[in-house]
Amino acid sequence: MAQINPVNRLQPETEEQQEGCLHPAEESKEVKEMEAPSTSQQHDRRPRPQETTGGLWDSVKKAAFVIGSGLFFLIAFRNSVTWHLQRFWGASGDFWQTQWTKLYVAFNGNEAALFIFGTMLVPTFSFWLFNAFLMVVDTTGKPSFITRYRIQTDKNNPVDPVRLRQAVKTVLFNQVFLSVPLVVLTFVLMQWRGEPCGPELPTFHWVLLELAICGLLEEIMFYYSHRLFHHPTFYKHIHKIHHEWTAPVGVVSLYAHPVEHVCSNMFPALIGPVLLGSHLATTSLWFTIALLVTTVSHCGYHLPLLPSPEFHDFHHLKFNQCYGVLGVLDRLHGTDDKFRKTKAYERHTLLLSLTPLTESIPDPPKKSE
Repeated sequence: MAQINPVNRLQPETEEQQEGCLHPAEESKEVKEMEAPSTSQQHDRRPRPQETTGGLWDSVKKAAFVIGSGLFFLIAFRNSVTWHLQRFWGASGDFWQTQWTKLYVAFNGNEAALFIFGTMLVPTFSFWLFNAFLMVVDTTGKPSFITRYRIQTDKNNPVDPVRLRQAVKTVLFNQVFLSVPLVVLTFVLMQWRGEPCGPELPTFHWVLLELAICGLLEEIMFYYSHRLFHHPTFYKHIHKIHHEWTAPVGVVSLYAHPVEHVCSNMFPALIGPVLLGSHLATTSLWFTIALLVTTVSHCGYHLPLLPSPEFHDFHHLKFNQCYGVLGVLDRLHGTDDKFRKTKAYERHTLLLSLTPLTESIPDPPKKSE
């Protein structure tokens, strides 16, 4: 894994950044800074063994230990933790099994068509339904109940419709010409492993366990692939497309170069169901959750009762922080050190009130003020 040279991104923002995207000259400057660290940075790097290859490998081992330990305790205590949920699942199990049987019969046993329906149409419909609502808010600024929760309050107010249309076109291309073929390939692999469309639905405990494993695998694969794409060689040719939006919106979650879409968007989500031989019901649920979570992470609004998007929003703002999804590997590798010193870190929590966190935990005034 190539080391990512730290770049100080805590200076006041440029006029272009305030508008939500980098000017090409700024992007070029970003790449040059990544390629050529300052003399003081080079001096600071020499006495720090943890930043060498050995240090990175040590962090990888720590990550494996922490994630493995978490998985062990999840398995060990799953009966007590999920007992009440299991009762609900058991009570409704006959209902869901009946619906699955009806759906299977409706497709006349055509498992390929059923798999495409479950893994593409259902998650994609959920993705676009959610993003359609967000795009209305982004372009109209209404309802104000939503816009008051905007994280970067001075940007995308409203969003540029031309840039938004370009993003939508790119996302549709990625989904139709890249995601669909990969899902077909996934069906072939999973059919070779077992029965992805088997007649019996999995148990609640097994679904919960598989979702947890899929989430951990996605964290590992996304973190390292994402960090690799921030290497100057890959960034300037591939990843900077995604970073045109320093203040992201929901649909930008899949706005990426085709190579990045395959390697960082699709593979981390696909690897879990393929390795586990998951049932279609679990795979469809996992894909839907993954798409909705990444939409929330990019939406630009810290809304009540939804996962905090502060972590990934800060990544788009500062570029060289917060590469992962869960934040576990960022903590182990120290790639969230600047983030943890900001007010955004204090706001990185589940909002349980109607008061926007930008009001209850405001950023410190700028020096010019």
